Amino acid sequence: MRRRHRRLSTSPELDITAFLNLMIVLVPVLLLGMVFSQVRMIELNFPGMEAGQTPEPEELRLVVTLIPEGIEIADSSRGLIRVLPVDQQGQDFEGLRAVLRQIKNRVPDKTDVVLEVGPDIDYQTLVTAMDTVRSYPAVVAASVVEGELFPDVSLMDAPEGRQLAANASAQAGGGA
Repeated sequence: MRRRHRRLSTSPELDITAFLNLMIVLVPVLLLGMVFSQVRMIELNFPGMEAGQTPEPEELRLVVTLIPEGIEIADSSRGLIRVLPVDQQGQDFEGLRAVLRQIKNRVPDKTDVVLEVGPDIDYQTLVTAMDTVRSYPAVVAASVVEGELFPDVSLMDAPEGRQLAANASAQAGGGA
């Protein structure tokens, strides 16, 4: 009778040391990264009124129009307040901030503004305009804080083919 010897088979051990080292480093790095990445949201309001609500005639309705040729600040019922054409540096956001600060000094209770945006305005310009109409840097007790201008921003599309009032009147005068 022949005996068969069965080989004792041993299963090879898995060396997961390198994998565990990776996890020990990777997990804290990912957790720390979550703390520093924040999504910032800007709350927007869309223009319009509730059903049955009528506008007050004496109320200022501030409209800032942002088109590639420049920026217009207007009161929808009283007309144009200021025109800020584009210069070599781009849109005049400092001029916009100065005009809005003057308006805010005259009407301190007003918090809303309608921002009309042309179709050719890029995203970064839109965000900069929204930040400009919402607040301004102010120095209080030797530290810089954000002063409130018009934090309730409503977005609207500017009419197609919209030009700055200064350009439109110059073209109308030049053609006559």
